[in-house]
Amino acid sequence: MTSLLQRKAYRWAGLTLSLLVFAAAFVASLAFGQTPIKPGSVWEAIFHYDASVQDHVIITTSRLSRALIAAVIGASLAIAGALLQALTKNSLASPDLFGINSGAIFFIVVAASFFSVSSLVHYMWIAFAGAGAAALMVYVLGSAGRGGMSPMKYVLAGAAITALFAALTQGVLVTSEQSLQSVLFWMAGSVAGRSVDMLLPILPFMVGGWISAMLLSHSVNILTSGEDVAKGLGQNTIWVKSAMIGVIVLLAGGSVSVGGSIGFIGLVVPHIARGLAGSDYRWIIPFCASFGGTLLLLADIAARFIIMPQEMPIGVMTALIGTPFFIFMARRRSGRT
Repeated sequence: MTSLLQRKAYRWAGLTLSLLVFAAAFVASLAFGQTPIKPGSVWEAIFHYDASVQDHVIITTSRLSRALIAAVIGASLAIAGALLQALTKNSLASPDLFGINSGAIFFIVVAASFFSVSSLVHYMWIAFAGAGAAALMVYVLGSAGRGGMSPMKYVLAGAAITALFAALTQGVLVTSEQSLQSVLFWMAGSVAGRSVDMLLPILPFMVGGWISAMLLSHSVNILTSGEDVAKGLGQNTIWVKSAMIGVIVLLAGGSVSVGGSIGFIGLVVPHIARGLAGSDYRWIIPFCASFGGTLLLLADIAARFIIMPQEMPIGVMTALIGTPFFIFMARRRSGRT
């Protein structure tokens, strides 16, 4: 009993500390950039806005919406990654594995090339549709055949759909150089130039995904103990897996639709969360939300300074962080095997 209480106290302390770090990263996102702004001015801009003060205008018209979008996308991708790793029983799984990014990008490229779509708002809904379509195709392929759904089928189906959409995207771009220029920023991933108005239509889906992930956390704990154990405890594993896929699509698809192709958050953060929270998804999911938002905020801050006065796409920054981690995890798995 004492050990259990100590573990719970440790988790609460860790979660509280992670939220404090997230708050610091959020303030830093508002303060740092080409025009440095003092923390005091950040506070005044939020709670005592004065349109005649340039720092206040910069924060409210650009940096605040950018920080909010980065926090929401980071949290959503991290939670989606944790659920996907639990679903596939593969510690190297991430939302990219489901073809969500490649499906969204392909739909955008087609819309820009053949229908002359150029609005960011239109891109957002088109990307959301593409992400959903790709995930649905993976779900159908992963469920087909003898034995129904299985983690290995999902992995293979996701790899196949990702390769398919990537090839189709390249084929379309070869025939339309103008389309490449208009969607390049989306393919690299970015939170720059986005407004809160772009986030608001998708936000209810993402909030619903967060809540659903928490409601599913106990069922996910049972499912990760083994298929036979879960069925023996009376769990409808098909329903749980389907619900998990739905949440993954909402969170990852919504993130791609707003920020473009931002990888590795869903790979890296769940490992950090499990290292602190253990195997209990009732704790892993809140830790993922906090760490995911923090990591993407820090990546966005770093992207502002790498090649000043220009900015590095945030998707490149997350790749620089995630690629070494992926190699490390792959080598460790190979060694264990």
